[in-house]
Amino acid sequence: MSPLRRRLLFGIPLAVVVVGGAGFYTILRRMQEDDYDPHALPSPLIGKKLPAFVLPGADGMQGFGNTDLAAPPKPMLVNWFASWCVPCLQEAPMLMKLAKSGLEIWGIAYQDQPGNLANFISANGNPYTRLAADVSGLTAINWGVYGVPETYLIDKQGIVRWRYAGALTDDVVSGTLLPLLQQYA
Repeated sequence: MSPLRRRLLFGIPLAVVVVGGAGFYTILRRMQEDDYDPHALPSPLIGKKLPAFVLPGADGMQGFGNTDLAAPPKPMLVNWFASWCVPCLQEAPMLMKLAKSGLEIWGIAYQDQPGNLANFISANGNPYTRLAADVSGLTAINWGVYGVPETYLIDKQGIVRWRYAGALTDDVVSGTLLPLLQQYA
């Protein structure tokens, strides 16, 4: 074996270890600085209008499409959820609280069965002004949804201003969502 080949065989694994170590160090440093949020996944929709879509209503409610979200009268949320999703169950009381405070929330049931969805709404309340069903999951793909629950803040111009992957909590609402609602009011 030539000396060059030996160096390459040694150098490639070493490079992989160095890159992996640098990534791990970066995550640890950001965690120490309280700048690491695993829920802050990037979204291609931030700062843009929603992609074209039209979804039918669910649980006897009116569905909606991107044109319905083009210019809401005030900032609002679009919440992706499913009856089979445990974090969605944990998030339900927070959504009810936000809806009771006057925040408009439209829901999209992701790949859910009508009977299961009806039971979920009946048991946990309905914070949604409109409720649509994405049975195929294609709209979720176009939105870049990683999983449920996910919540999007839409401003008065129909621009996506924020996305949160995971269940909304008191900390997320008070620390991030409420300031954004004031900013885009």
